[in-house]
Amino acid sequence: MGCGSCSSGGGCGSSTLGTVPAGCNNNGTCMTSGCNKLDVYDWLVDMDLPSNYKPFDIVEVRFKGSRKEFFVNTDNIYLEMGEMVAVEPNTGGYDIGHVSLTGELVRLQLKKNNVKPEDVVKKIYRKASENDVAKYNLAKDLEWETMHRARNLALELGLSMKISDVDYQGDKTKATFYYTAEGRVDFRELIKRMAEAFRIRIEMRQIGMRQEASRLGGIGSCGRELCCSTWLTDFKTVSTSAARYQNLSLNTLKLAGQCGKLKCCLNYELDSYMDALKDIPNNIDRIETFSGIAYLQKTDIFKKTMWFSYPGAESWIPLHASKVKELAALNAEGKKAQDLASPEKEETPKAVAPDYENVVGQDSLTRLDDRNRKKKKRKPKKANPSNRGDNQQKNTAEGAPRPKQEPRENRNQPAGQQRSKEANANPGEQQGQQGQRSNNNNRRRQQNRNRRNNNNRNNDSKSEG
Repeated sequence: MGCGSCSSGGGCGSSTLGTVPAGCNNNGTCMTSGCNKLDVYDWLVDMDLPSNYKPFDIVEVRFKGSRKEFFVNTDNIYLEMGEMVAVEPNTGGYDIGHVSLTGELVRLQLKKNNVKPEDVVKKIYRKASENDVAKYNLAKDLEWETMHRARNLALELGLSMKISDVDYQGDKTKATFYYTAEGRVDFRELIKRMAEAFRIRIEMRQIGMRQEASRLGGIGSCGRELCCSTWLTDFKTVSTSAARYQNLSLNTLKLAGQCGKLKCCLNYELDSYMDALKDIPNNIDRIETFSGIAYLQKTDIFKKTMWFSYPGAESWIPLHASKVKELAALNAEGKKAQDLASPEKEETPKAVAPDYENVVGQDSLTRLDDRNRKKKKRKPKKANPSNRGDNQQKNTAEGAPRPKQEPRENRNQPAGQQRSKEANANPGEQQGQQGQRSNNNNRRRQQNRNRRNNNNRNNDSKSEG
């Protein structure tokens, strides 16, 4: 099976002719870029029919663009979705299309489109042969060149029309030109010139802007393929009131689609907005209070909240729709309402604790900076206990008096308890102890000076001798 019209290069799977086209190999189910556009999923394909049950003999066939037609399988040919078949056209010859739906779902499609099975008279001739597929591909290759030549002919004749697409019949004997125009166009002279240039039968068909976008396709502002070119079949009227009900800005650049008309998606959520608007009072744009007149600034439809503000005030006051109805009823009776409540301050959302154990501080973005700052801070150098012992030995060797040692009872006690005892002592005793310590220090300094002077004298006498 192969879809033949896949834009990825000639088909989506293996064809019935034994060759494998260079497509996406999804057998007509990729649903992108025109591959099986507007297709229907057959959820009954894997179910066996009951015994002695005659299968439904009408088949749905898809052609270029969004055109689909129903044909009768008079010869009971076994057909699968995606196969190319030769069918009976409106005029002479034959046309080539792809089977889009078979079986009982076709009966539902006929009911959906209001088509009676008795009214389907066109027949399926056969499965497409190699010659049929080759001629079909040659005809499709001529469409681009034919469209540009037809546009040049229309410009030479000064016709106000835009030829947007050309569709060749499968046997390359007829071409249908699709064009858009604001009014009626006299294209009789154009048909004569095109018949002389192309040597085929010509048919002109006028379509709307939405149908043109459906045939050509494209990418919408949402980033996806256009709805009209993928799944949308019926085009409902879209008015600016749909945008007003949804509180959208009436900007034509944002509301218009690729076709230049209002976007079809404006109707998708319109029913939900209309249901929500039933609870919101209509035609209330101000409320009279003792402090002045408060004017409506904004409405949240789904939260049912309306914001009012006084002239010259910077803050808006939110009110529920039911409260607004009560205040409006008071104004209707000729009474003024009380002052509107002050706006409630929005609570700042609390930080949610992580649901995992923060082992290495991965929650903080500045954890590495804090670690570097700690490394830069230098700690004060501590005295080396070995050096302290050497100095004490030197002082004792030189005859300096040793510092007074604490009694044994105080050595085993913690430093905190010793300080507390000193703090509890009498202030007179503390002053006496401080004076004694200063005298001892002065005596020690004088002894060191005398020792240095004696050493210098001995050195001088040795040098003279």
